[in-house]
Amino acid sequence: MAKILEVKYEHQADARVCEVAHKSQADLCWHEVHYPAQASGDAIWFMVAYANQASFKIFRVKHASLADLKLFKVATPEEAGWNTKDHLLIGKLGK
Repeated sequence: MAKILEVKYEHQADARVCEVAHKSQADLCWHEVHYPAQASGDAIWFMVAYANQASFKIFRVKHASLADLKLFKVATPEEAGWNTKDHLLIGKLGK
């Protein structure tokens, strides 16, 4: 289950991420759910408040060139998934 924590400092993160403007630019399209049990895989996220609850920690950057992972938020779980099929972080977010 992907339980994601957005951290304030880069050194606390597992990856630097950037939200991109278009789905086609993203490595990963993700969908946010309201309950932890609904989170699944790398692409269906539940946002947590504390580090001990997180399966993966992200730090947001402003420019895609600085990111380890380019993201695009989608409206439905069916749209969520990896666009970059050989990305190094596949299988790491929802461990």
